[in-house]
Formats: sequence, structure tokens, C-alpha cells
Amino acid sequence: MSNYMIAHHQVEDFAKWKVVFDSVADLRRANGETSAQILHDADDPNSLTLIFGWDSIENARSYAQKPELKAAMQKAGVTGPPTFYFVTD
Repeated sequence: MSNYMIAHHQVEDFAKWKVVFDSVADLRRANGETSAQILHDADDPNSLTLIFGWDSIENARSYAQKPELKAAMQKAGVTGPPTFYFVTD
């Protein structure tokens, strides 16, 4: 069974967001991330859907609540609270 966290949020500027996203890759991996995919809305490149593989749903849920993630999202220009989905196949 594989575990995923899907996140959707709007950002002010994708290029600015991507720099911060890349800067916390080690933090995500240290918390159980196994893969990441970035998808853009077809009509709005600043509307993002992210698909992350995780070693466990528990670790994904825990990471979604971390203060470090909230700080990174603020720094990256996320414009509102993200929507998270935790799913398995």
C-alpha cells in the first residue's frame, strides 16, 4: 500500500514559491516524504496541486501540522490555507 498527501493552494508567484519549496526538501524527506509532484491549474500557474508520497499517513498528517511548514508557506507566498487530503491506494 502506498500513502499520499495531496495539497492544493494558491500562491502569489510560482517562481518565488518554488525557491522556498525546494529549500525545505530535506525537511520533508526527514519527516517521511518519498516523492513529490507539482501540478499547475491549466488556466492559472499560481494555483497548485501537490502530490506527495509518504512513508505513512501518520507522518504525512503530522508534517501538515508542523510550524516549520506553516512558516515556509507564509514565506513562499501561499495566499490562503491549503486543502489537504490523505489517501492510500
